Amino acid sequence: MITTDIIILAAGKGTRMQSALPKVLHQLAGQPMLSHVLTAADTVVGGQKIVITGHGSDKVEHAIKDTDSIIVQQQEQLGTAHAVQMAIPYLRSDARVLILYGDVPLISADTIHKMLAAVSDNNIGLLTINLDDPQGYGRVVRNPLGDIEAIIEQKDASPDQLDINEINTGVLALGASQLIEWLPQIDNNNAQGEYYLTDLIALARANGYKINSIQPTSASEVKGVNNRIQLSHTERALQLQLAEELMLSGTTLADPNRFDQRGKLSAGTDNFIDVNCLFEGEVILGSGVYIGPNCHITDSVIGDGVEIKSNTVIESSRVGDHSILGPFARIRPGTELGKNTKVGNYVETKKAIVGDGSKINHLSYIGDAELGDNVNIGAGTIICNYDGVNKHKTLIGDGAFVGSNSTLVAPVAIGQQGFVAAGSTLTQDVSASALAVSRTKQRNIEGWKRPAKKDD
Repeated sequence: MITTDIIILAAGKGTRMQSALPKVLHQLAGQPMLSHVLTAADTVVGGQKIVITGHGSDKVEHAIKDTDSIIVQQQEQLGTAHAVQMAIPYLRSDARVLILYGDVPLISADTIHKMLAAVSDNNIGLLTINLDDPQGYGRVVRNPLGDIEAIIEQKDASPDQLDINEINTGVLALGASQLIEWLPQIDNNNAQGEYYLTDLIALARANGYKINSIQPTSASEVKGVNNRIQLSHTERALQLQLAEELMLSGTTLADPNRFDQRGKLSAGTDNFIDVNCLFEGEVILGSGVYIGPNCHITDSVIGDGVEIKSNTVIESSRVGDHSILGPFARIRPGTELGKNTKVGNYVETKKAIVGDGSKINHLSYIGDAELGDNVNIGAGTIICNYDGVNKHKTLIGDGAFVGSNSTLVAPVAIGQQGFVAAGSTLTQDVSASALAVSRTKQRNIEGWKRPAKKDD
């Protein structure tokens, strides 16, 4: 196994973000930008990650404390070469070194491995890209033979150099021994008064090294984020990438531009997802799933053939095969729906285990309850599971029927085939196959006159 050290620069303040949050902690697809870079770096087997922090270092260190990274603080931000200098004591002498950036979050694993493969005894790797508009980037200067000679920052470039459209991305790979030798030779004699890491290219050429140019698969891989507009563009680029991966795996999206994934989404085949759906955490979809517009699914497992109608929210729950949910259903954490269940419009469940074939069609709250198979819950049924201090459980047996507008005051149990008449308030258990009726006696007053409106 080749020894590899990966330095990730994450010290910048990000003034243009107009935020108290360090720039690298602003989120893409539900994760800090820095986390995306670390995830890509983790694809290098045995790679040692060294993260250089600076502004808001305490927040950055807290955010990545579980990532098995060496964290080094850069007290003064004096340029990229100075930031890399902070990592020198932690480099292994026989390592290949890859330099990445915490605010360039879409770098791919494929590009990382190509960069490392470009490093050899007399070669280093440089990630470049040709842009129609290279404004703001350092230009890659080549000699007449096409060899890379140097990188010139825009503020230091001549008019002819400004016409160059091949730009430096900042991503660099080279041997640790070369990096240790050349870094001290970099000065800050430039327009910014900073120590530029890009000066390594000229030093490499002066020492007889060839610079191998690697190009990324797409421009989005190397775009840095400096303000919230660029953050939004990067978010859309990432979401489109995730959408395309999902479609290639067998899911139809009504509009890939109106799809959001913030976490891990696994899916079978022949699924359909309508517009404006959001997936968070870890979500698993079976096959043949239909999801209507404006749905929000978090940390849940959805079985085969499930239909989720519009505006339905599902959190930390499991939905059995061929069930129908919504529209406007809210499935709260701890819900487990069996096969062929139905949870209709304006129904809310919480810690509810619902057996196969059971139906809660509309306008009900089912909390801290276990329902057997083929139970029918009428409209407006409420389970009163909370007494102001503790939560209590409700048990409903197979085949039971609860009429509309019923109130079940937990703890209470309804036996198999039990029947609760509509409008009842239940405070006692109902035995199997029994009918429970709990209503005040109806009284009709003949000849009653409606109140008349008084004149002002």
